[in-house]
Amino acid sequence: MADPLDTTFAALADPTRRAILTMLLEDDMAVTDVAEPFEMSLAAISKHLVILTRAGLIAQEKRGRVKWCKLQPDAMRAALVWMQGFGQFEPVNLDAFERFLAAELPGGDQP
Repeated sequence: MADPLDTTFAALADPTRRAILTMLLEDDMAVTDVAEPFEMSLAAISKHLVILTRAGLIAQEKRGRVKWCKLQPDAMRAALVWMQGFGQFEPVNLDAFERFLAAELPGGDQP
């Protein structure tokens, strides 16, 4: 079984799928409406939707004869937490670091 984080990042790796998620930020959409702005077949869009669904990023439900897509924002939480782990370090101020090195290293104040 694949790691859920791997599945999430694999789903997010495709620009079409990211565009679909952006569209679903606004509201739930019918599959045909999701497909409309893309220059690809409905079958191709459906494959993208299956990948997003398997990753837990969207949910699909049938309402009458129409299949609707809904964003599942909590599904990205694990990816967000993982990425935020890299933000724990303060950005390095290179000028201050250069001054520190010049002061601390022997001969550092020489050109």
